[in-house]
Amino acid sequence: MSAGIEPVSAAGVTPLAPLSFESGADGAGASGSAGAFATSMTGAVENLQQLQSTSNELAVQAVTGDLQDIHQAMIASTRASVTLDLVVAVRDRSVSAFNEIMRMQA
Repeated sequence: MSAGIEPVSAAGVTPLAPLSFESGADGAGASGSAGAFATSMTGAVENLQQLQSTSNELAVQAVTGDLQDIHQAMIASTRASVTLDLVVAVRDRSVSAFNEIMRMQA
């Protein structure tokens, strides 16, 4: 019955790079962490732009009939959507944390 269905493989899936925040023991951890956070966020936004670009290209190919496998377009679209949701959630939490820190009294 399922002779036409091929198993799912992770051949075309590239994992996202993990975020790491390390602080040095010399007291420069705060500025180092801020730099690492900024670098991580910049990398995440660039990755998001690449995923959205790929998704758009595959969507155009699907509409014009040039795409051989519609699953590629759906996977790219979903990856771009989930990554956008993640970046928005991190941004919202960062803004919330910043606002909370600004409300603290010295």
